[in-house]
Amino acid sequence: MIKLHLPLTSTPLLVQLRRRLSVLLTAAACITPAVSSAHPHSWVDIHTQVLGTETHITGFKMQWTFDAMTSAYMLDGEDTSAENRAETFQAIADSVMENLLQEHYFTYFYQNDQPIKYKVSPGGTLSQDRMKITLSFELPLAKPQPLPEEPLALRVFEPSYYVDLAWKANTDVSLAPPLQKHCQVNLVQPTPTAEQMSYAMSLPADADPDNALGQLFTQTVTIACQPQV
Repeated sequence: MIKLHLPLTSTPLLVQLRRRLSVLLTAAACITPAVSSAHPHSWVDIHTQVLGTETHITGFKMQWTFDAMTSAYMLDGEDTSAENRAETFQAIADSVMENLLQEHYFTYFYQNDQPIKYKVSPGGTLSQDRMKITLSFELPLAKPQPLPEEPLALRVFEPSYYVDLAWKANTDVSLAPPLQKHCQVNLVQPTPTAEQMSYAMSLPADADPDNALGQLFTQTVTIACQPQV
């Protein structure tokens, strides 16, 4: 089993999300109690491109699209007028990226059980399509990773499962053109037990974080390649 070094407390990003969602969750409790008390409380659809050359993997290009409710509360109180929209969106993107840096971007990349390190991301941008906002950023590896003889494992998750980050389909993970001749990606779904699912559903929004929970509901992307001599 992959061993991960996870934070023991909530991140500033999660604190902000919890604060901004608390009012809405309280209102939702009057209508749909089961939904408002269940984890997760925020959903992020991920699209990822694996970057690289014909001989090395160099990083990832990420697009994280937040659900409409989370998007609304992340923009709550912000100046999104036409003249200030671009500046506001960049300020939000910078703040989120700073928080993500403290948590390894919630992104874990492994060869066997050994973590592969990242550089600091050069930054992100925020865009909006109807009711949803998308954070786009690149995550370069500290060193280019030679195409492996054994599959690599990529996982993206928030440890307490307050936020669900997921690829909706295998096609949401792609390879940069130079890698397409040599590598394949596969999306492996998690297999939590009925008891684990029941436990997650029972946690209220203000429960103390259980940082072992996110791993149970996390997908794994495997990257298998034919190394080039």
